[in-house]
Amino acid sequence: MKFSRLLISFGLIAGVFLFSCADNRADQTPGVDTDAVRTEAVATFASSLTESLPAPLTPFPTQTASPAATETALSTTPEPSPTSNPCFNLLYIADVTIPDGTRMKPGEKFTKTWLVQNIGGCAWRPGFTFRHVGGDPMRGNTVTLTEAIPTGAKREISVELVVPSGINGVIESAWQMADENGIFFGDTLSVKIVTGDVTTPAVTNTP
Repeated sequence: MKFSRLLISFGLIAGVFLFSCADNRADQTPGVDTDAVRTEAVATFASSLTESLPAPLTPFPTQTASPAATETALSTTPEPSPTSNPCFNLLYIADVTIPDGTRMKPGEKFTKTWLVQNIGGCAWRPGFTFRHVGGDPMRGNTVTLTEAIPTGAKREISVELVVPSGINGVIESAWQMADENGIFFGDTLSVKIVTGDVTTPAVTNTP
């Protein structure tokens, strides 16, 4: 920047000098148009001044930082697992047949019956099922309700079972009620029998 200013100042001084010289030559030379000489001198000076100036520096392009890509966080919330509907509930009341600890022979068929009560806020609908959920199934099949059981009502639920062969000791089978979606609810009902040459153990009637 300082160099350019010095160059311009020098050019102005030189221009004044040339202009004066041209004016003197024009005055001393007869028949010469002094205005034309002066105009030519100024044009020559301007041209030389323009050519002598350095070309302006081209600024480097500035780089604009692009916004960083953002990652979308994946949801890690686990899917809720099916839970029992609080509207449905079953209470075990008593064993109607085959008390726990009953001695039976291998291959013997029997009917196990429980007395239960609907203590939930909704009726059990047709299509609800009573299913095996643990222990030895004893060849029992799922029982399907064919009628509605209202709130507060008591009912007997029965399954047909067969004593397994080749087993000595206590055999237990567990069953539970489920709604039409297969979601279990209420108390688990069980049957415990004794088979084979073993001493009958002391048992407690528990659901």
